[in-house]
Amino acid sequence: QVKLVESGGGSVQVGESLSLACAASGMIHTISTMGWFRQAAGKERELVAIRSNDGFTSFGDSMRGRFFISRDNTLRMTDLKPEDTAIYYCAACHRNWCRDLSHFESWGQGTQVTVSS
Repeated sequence: QVKLVESGGGSVQVGESLSLACAASGMIHTISTMGWFRQAAGKERELVAIRSNDGFTSFGDSMRGRFFISRDNTLRMTDLKPEDTAIYYCAACHRNWCRDLSHFESWGQGTQVTVSS
């Protein structure tokens, strides 16, 4: 079992940057891929960024070029927009193939990011 705890959320202005961190504990040796998803009010949860242990990365379309994910799963968000406002969730996948939200079995409680104009 893996426990994930997010940190770093908050309120920022349009164009500013913010970093989110995720602390993992428990059976972390079972994790093959970690990443971030987000859910805005009234919308479905969507991919933000994922990174596998062998370096594969994938980003949501609107995040590509603005968001970056490091080896320790820190999410660096730049040039933030109001539409980036959401609850951001850290997630871990324990499978050999992790490309979709449904493949991620471990989830944090989420951290709120609010972008104001």
